[in-house]
Amino acid sequence: MNKKTLKELDYYTIRDEIAGFCVSEEGEQLIKTWEPLTDSTRIEDLKALGREWSTYLHTTRPQALSSWPGIRQVISLLRVTGATLSQEQVFALYQFCMSVKKACDAVTSAEKDLKLTALPQLVQKLPSLEQPAACISRIIDADGMLKDLPELRAIRAAIAACRREIAACIRRYTSDQSLSSVLESTVPVHRADRQLLAVKAGSRNAISGIIHEVSNSGQTVYIEPDDVIRKNNELVQEEFHLQQEIRRILKELTAQLQQSVPELNAALPVMLELDTTCAAAKWGLGRSCVYALPCAHGSEPDGEPPLILQARHPLLGDKAVPVDVPFMQGKRVLIITGPNTGGKTVTLKTIALFAMLNQTGFPVPAAEGTRLPVFTNCFADIGDEQSLDQSLSTFSGHMKNIATAVNRADGMSMVLLDELGSGTDPQEGSAIAMAVLDALIQKGAFVLVTTHHGILKNYGYTNPACVNASVDFNSDTLAPTYRLVMGVPGESHALDIAARSGLPRKITARARSYITNEQADVSSLIKGLTAKHTELDKKLIEYDRMQRELAALQHKNEHKSLQLRRQELELQKHGQRNAERFLKESRKELENLVRTLKEGEVTHEKAVSVKQYIAALTDTVAQHETHIEQEEAGIAQAQQEQERRDAQKPAQHKSKKKTAKRRLSNAEALAAAVAPVQEYEAEHAEPLTFKPGAEVLAGSARSRGVLIAPAGRGTWSVQFGSIKMNIKERDMTLIPSARFAAPPSYSVDYAPDDGGSNSLAENMFPGNKPLFELRLLGMRQDEAIKTLQAQLDLCTIHNFKEFSIIHGKGTGVLQQAVQDYLSHYPGVAEFRFAPPEDGGSGKTYVKML
Repeated sequence: MNKKTLKELDYYTIRDEIAGFCVSEEGEQLIKTWEPLTDSTRIEDLKALGREWSTYLHTTRPQALSSWPGIRQVISLLRVTGATLSQEQVFALYQFCMSVKKACDAVTSAEKDLKLTALPQLVQKLPSLEQPAACISRIIDADGMLKDLPELRAIRAAIAACRREIAACIRRYTSDQSLSSVLESTVPVHRADRQLLAVKAGSRNAISGIIHEVSNSGQTVYIEPDDVIRKNNELVQEEFHLQQEIRRILKELTAQLQQSVPELNAALPVMLELDTTCAAAKWGLGRSCVYALPCAHGSEPDGEPPLILQARHPLLGDKAVPVDVPFMQGKRVLIITGPNTGGKTVTLKTIALFAMLNQTGFPVPAAEGTRLPVFTNCFADIGDEQSLDQSLSTFSGHMKNIATAVNRADGMSMVLLDELGSGTDPQEGSAIAMAVLDALIQKGAFVLVTTHHGILKNYGYTNPACVNASVDFNSDTLAPTYRLVMGVPGESHALDIAARSGLPRKITARARSYITNEQADVSSLIKGLTAKHTELDKKLIEYDRMQRELAALQHKNEHKSLQLRRQELELQKHGQRNAERFLKESRKELENLVRTLKEGEVTHEKAVSVKQYIAALTDTVAQHETHIEQEEAGIAQAQQEQERRDAQKPAQHKSKKKTAKRRLSNAEALAAAVAPVQEYEAEHAEPLTFKPGAEVLAGSARSRGVLIAPAGRGTWSVQFGSIKMNIKERDMTLIPSARFAAPPSYSVDYAPDDGGSNSLAENMFPGNKPLFELRLLGMRQDEAIKTLQAQLDLCTIHNFKEFSIIHGKGTGVLQQAVQDYLSHYPGVAEFRFAPPEDGGSGKTYVKML
């Protein structure tokens, strides 16, 4: 495709906007490389996936795709023998495996209910990633943290013991009253991962140790005491041992994951196709878009011509006026005329943009029934191509673009010519314009033209390959209506607009006197054609009204017939209930009679005949009940068929700004209203069956109850709170047992006021209260740990349960220090990395006891 034309049509702007709806970075980057396709089969495949995603998104089902970090480079690294993945890379693979499983489960569960075909076929190409997921989950938890493995437990315990001993040694110095005049501060400081004492420079010899740093003022020296040096050395050795063990574990895990490289390679392109087509459907859902139907180019004798209904340019938003563009059979050149500011160029660019979006598999903001062909190339001459650098005049710039289109266009090309013939002498410009159109018609190209030249209006009227169209103009208000009128050329209304814009009346009168009689005749012809077109529109509107009234009457009769069948069914049900009551009473009476006969003198034949009577009466009632059930099923099927016909009826003379959603039946809505649960619960869920203890919804109010025991054929005793009732199975719906979801985690941005104090509490914690989000970026490790300790202490004091820490990724030193400190703080219940969309491993969520 011509990239310059695509840019002029704002195609790349729309494409990048759609890319923002992807859940993965790789999917977003993939869409940003897309350009219009020419393979009709591939285009229809993409649109089929998009249509089914739209159907899925219109339901209340949970999100089918979850985000995952980029893994293409991780897969490439797995191919390298002896390579070792980092903890973040391993977690990225785990998130991808979980996203694959979630997509498979979501599409498979919706396949039957939503009648999906394209999505299930694509999901079937996804290989199983249970093996790599199981290997990773043995080492990494759901938050991306290393689990408390036996290999690491002893080392971490030794590290904790070293830290406690170091802290005890430091406390001996800070709590020693004899050293109060020696120490600058009783709070230890951290330098190069070591705890030091802030000692006054004049008393540096009072404590034996190594001086690590001197303050800028020279008044304070930072000393590591001798006994602390030994403990710090032991701590460094244990931490090195821990890192060695972690690297060994990750190396072994990487070797195991290398066996799954083929499966990961096969799954990634499938997941990217699911992500990109779902992103297009999400974008279309927010703009009331539809996927265009395929059609011919317009010159073919068979097949329907292109048709655009209620088109709205996506960049105009609510300002866009819906436009209908019904192309005619055998017409390949559309000449649009009319006044300035009437919307000619916008209409031309909208048609071309829709064609390019359609050929990328994207939806278009139009109404159902829109049809668009597939073009192999698109050329455009839009706007002013004047260039001082290239010595191009306005006319030269136009001719350069038009020459490119004429030389390279073919029967499958689209050509856009805005203001054809302008920029030079009108007579010569019109002659060149007609010659250009002759050449393009001979090549069979699909051409859209806007112009003000009256000669081209006549050309379009006389040439069988062309059709005139005009943007409507209100002669009373001298304002455009932005409605496209097919088959009728438009007037420029230049003199009327000039007079309204303030041009003196004498000048406009003199201009009218220069208009020739021939031009006046053409203007009269246009007015006559416009009047006839308006009359024809009125006839068509009246015909459509009569058709709608007839359809409404038929629809009303069908509903009335269905209502009568329902009333008849209710009467039969009422009779059935009376029959059941009669049967129950008759059974008791007859059983009493048999008992009485047995006590008296009665023969065996008489007792048998009484039992046969009871059985025959029971069978009669059962047959009647079966007949009622069949009739009820027939009514339900008729209702569904009627709803299907109603949904297929095209909505006429209604606003197309929002796409009508299909109203779900009660059964469909109940099936779709499934609360999201944890994945492991869904895997181990048992099939729902009628059995004691099962939960059901019953009655017109859909009350929740519990099955107690069978109460007869097809009937159960159900407990509703303190009430017990007998209800038939067909009047109940099984539901899964209630589950509770974990409360969502959140973080709140807080910007404390700087009161000018140097104290940590006043600068970081105004009011001596903890923060919802603790930012440690830019701090050294000792300052960060000190700040974190103050936050944790304030959380304990104020019973503050949850907060987040922004420490960044960087070299990982600050990240590891925060994780180690949290793991040994007694008041911390749990902590985990944030999800990728909220910072990933650069941010940690903390939950207090």
